[in-house]
Amino acid sequence: MTLDRVLLHVFSIEAYRKANPTDEVVYLDLYQENIPQIDADVLRGWGKIRSGSSFDQLTDAEKSKVARHEEIIDQFVAADKYVYVSPTWNFSIPPVLKAYTDATSVAGKTFRYTTNGPVGLLSGKKALHIQASGSVYSEGPLAPVEIGNSYLKKILHFYGIQSIEAIFVEGMASLDQAPIIKEKAIAKAKEVAKRF
Repeated sequence: MTLDRVLLHVFSIEAYRKANPTDEVVYLDLYQENIPQIDADVLRGWGKIRSGSSFDQLTDAEKSKVARHEEIIDQFVAADKYVYVSPTWNFSIPPVLKAYTDATSVAGKTFRYTTNGPVGLLSGKKALHIQASGSVYSEGPLAPVEIGNSYLKKILHFYGIQSIEAIFVEGMASLDQAPIIKEKAIAKAKEVAKRF
């Protein structure tokens, strides 16, 4: 079982579905998804479209990546709630999750520019971040170097999402304490799932 599926078990999809039986739950394993990085093809494709070129005038690589970015952002904007599940890697999130947040940071879709600065367009939506780590980063001496949850919280606020919760499954490197830490996280996740 992959780490993200273990952590989703911690969140308890079953508890969420029981409390929200009419909600559709979409599961994305970012490692199995095609998440194109914002590279030269994407930037050229976007530039051509902004300059008046049609989609058909893009190269095959530009078409493929630009179209996939459109699919990602449309799916993201259509959702009402977001659950991010990630390990802490080098104090932050895995590169694939950063690529996903880059793909969802689109002017006119998740935020817009105004004369007073950017304004988020996803107000009224909710997010939850479940973060696992070997050490403790949510408090104590390592809190100043924690970047993962801090980054997601900032980017989601940028999108206009104000209702953001976090569940930290941390200290898991302490093998004798890991089962206790996991049980506490499961209990908290079930409580959060019922009201999320």
